[in-house]
Amino acid sequence: MSNEYLYGAYGHLGETVAQSAIQSGTVPVYIGLAPVNLIRNYATAGIINAPVKVSNYIDAQKKVGYSPDWSNFTLCEAIEAHFNNAKGNIGPIYVVNVLDPTTHRKNAVTPVNLVFSNGQATISSDTIILDTLALEDKTEGTDYTVDYNFTKKLVVISSKNPANKITGSVSATYYEVTPSSIDQDDIIGGVTGAGVHTGLGVISLIYQEQYAVSNLILAPKWSEVPAVYNAMVAAATQINGHWDAFVIADIPIVDLSGTVVDTITNAKTWKTTNGYTSERSKVFWPQAKNNDNKIFHLSVMAAVEFLRADNSHDGIPMETCGNKTIPITKQYFGASSSNQGFDQLTAKELTKEGISTCIFWGGNWALWGDHTAAYAYGANTDPRSIFDVSMRMMFFITNDFQREWGQLIDTPFSRQMKDRIINREQEKLDGYVAVGALIGTPTVEFIETNNNVTDMMNGDFRWDIPVTPTPPLKSASVYVAYTSAGFNAYFAE
Repeated sequence: MSNEYLYGAYGHLGETVAQSAIQSGTVPVYIGLAPVNLIRNYATAGIINAPVKVSNYIDAQKKVGYSPDWSNFTLCEAIEAHFNNAKGNIGPIYVVNVLDPTTHRKNAVTPVNLVFSNGQATISSDTIILDTLALEDKTEGTDYTVDYNFTKKLVVISSKNPANKITGSVSATYYEVTPSSIDQDDIIGGVTGAGVHTGLGVISLIYQEQYAVSNLILAPKWSEVPAVYNAMVAAATQINGHWDAFVIADIPIVDLSGTVVDTITNAKTWKTTNGYTSERSKVFWPQAKNNDNKIFHLSVMAAVEFLRADNSHDGIPMETCGNKTIPITKQYFGASSSNQGFDQLTAKELTKEGISTCIFWGGNWALWGDHTAAYAYGANTDPRSIFDVSMRMMFFITNDFQREWGQLIDTPFSRQMKDRIINREQEKLDGYVAVGALIGTPTVEFIETNNNVTDMMNGDFRWDIPVTPTPPLKSASVYVAYTSAGFNAYFAE
């Protein structure tokens, strides 16, 4: 066992076994920007660098706001994909907003001349900080009320007193947020010595504040930045010293340096050059557009379908997001790109290099690719790293072990408890085999050589669980041969 001091229940991935589990649900966590400037009393609402659980479209609007400007307010893309999805809505999700209207704002106020008609005036803006709106010579709550229409992106100012409606022109001022002032450091964030969590560092708060184990981590748009991608992988590893999550990221169509990545060749080169190769991640390229000309990152579409598939298997992550239909109409390579798209045959050039994508197949657009980012055809890839389901199933088993048995830390470790743990874990493994999540005959082992007397004297015990996650049907081939034997039928009696 390890020489480090241990206190608690732990899960680790062991070396791949040559011969060749339970969280209640999938917890996607998105890091980015939301228009919290549209939420009243945002400063005390717990929505800045904090985990916020959202369950539907209206819930998201009330808690963190919404804007169709996904390039600036990146979390809104996730809200749209999960809760306004033509295939059906799926959630909940957790979002971590890093935009702070108190600091990420313009230095000067924005003046506006409001024209009231029938006691009402409007302002078209999604960058306005509603808490800073002020009307000359008038008091909110006494003379007027303020509301926001997310559908029309309108601030609605209404007269408070129907008998004495505000009329004519009224001068007003407000501050505006500056999403462009956010950079990769804000997304990466961390934890200070004083215990302040920001960006990806907020993920560690989800378990202790909401008793949820993060198992999918995304940062639409920002995951295209290598430094952010690397930080995401690091943040997803042993969260709170225990939990493992899977990262879903994107390869850009234009990166921060201005390099255009709008061809398959460029995408493969960019992936290798920038080290998007972690077995703990899955990467996508290009982007996609739907009937409303909304542009989605495929990572977000993948998270939706992972969640949908997991839910169909009682929370067990045994099925890839590959070949799942998505509500889009075409591949997107950038406004100035001349690339008209590619088919399934050409898509193999991506998937064989560990890049997942989308294709048109069987009358629908679908996600395509079941590998992790570590996979490369012909390379010496660790077998556990070949498929996304393999990594996610192993994370699932280690996370579940810790959740169940961590409650028993500091209780007497009797022979009966040892057997109880073995029997319970074996019961779960047998269940995974029964539903097709694992294959073979996995067993729970309490090996003497891995539990020496010194370790046990220190209260450190170890169980080994070699498993074989069920691989996806990546290809199916049939060979049809011509034979002349059929001509004998002409001479049969």
